[in-house]
Amino acid sequence: MRFEKAGREQMEELVKTRIQVLRAANQLSAAADMGQTEQESRSYYEKSLRDGSHVAYLVYEGDRIIGTGGISFYQVMPTYHNPTGMKAYIMNMYTDPEYRRKGIAMKTLDLLVQEARERGIHFIALEATSMGRPLYERYGFCRMEDEMYLPE
Repeated sequence: MRFEKAGREQMEELVKTRIQVLRAANQLSAAADMGQTEQESRSYYEKSLRDGSHVAYLVYEGDRIIGTGGISFYQVMPTYHNPTGMKAYIMNMYTDPEYRRKGIAMKTLDLLVQEARERGIHFIALEATSMGRPLYERYGFCRMEDEMYLPE
């Protein structure tokens, strides 16, 4: 098993795994049109991998991708508790069903958290599916109570 930090040369693999993750997380059929999402994902990766605002890992068994994960870095207004305003958001975590419960997601998560820590970022957030929540809680993530969103 190989854990590789992805670069722009892995663009097509990143886009393909992004669509795979979204289909799985949203329980979408293969027939669901993901054309615009695929195009926007490619644009996102092109920009963010170039400027360093996103880091992605791909996990390989031979030539087969069996896992992935990414982290985005962004800045908000500085606060007393976060004087730089820098934050990180973990996303796109996925392990092929055949390879689950083998520590792949935990190692991928650890690599992503290390990326944030190396940049001096201490606020790291994510959205958890019911399947992923136990992993994140074992790692030390806590539920947030004060965050809100405005639905459409």
